[in-house]
Amino acid sequence: MTNDPAKKIVRIGLKARIKGAIYLSSHSVYLLGMEQQAITRSVQVRSELNKPLKLKPIQFDLAGKVRYRIDEIEKGKKFRIRFSVVPGPPQSYRGMLRIKTNYPEKQEIFLRIRGKIQKKR
Repeated sequence: MTNDPAKKIVRIGLKARIKGAIYLSSHSVYLLGMEQQAITRSVQVRSELNKPLKLKPIQFDLAGKVRYRIDEIEKGKKFRIRFSVVPGPPQSYRGMLRIKTNYPEKQEIFLRIRGKIQKKR
């Protein structure tokens, strides 16, 4: 609303891009393949703030079925979490990796993991 007699109402628009504290390339991982096949997937984690990021795994449901490794690509800024299947019998599974961060804006990261290992034909 304005006090201009010619234009009583003026519309104002606003566009914004909200920048989160942490960027994840994916919130879930799907490991699909045949038995005895090397199956790996990766998730990229990037800090969007100007302070170093620290990651500390605190819970993992799939020990014995899936291995994971957190690699620091750029110190305190970029990480790669690499998942690989432990060789075993054909099976399906679901679980998660829970990671604690040092950011109060995003204190935990949850990565859902699903896998399906099929029998060779």
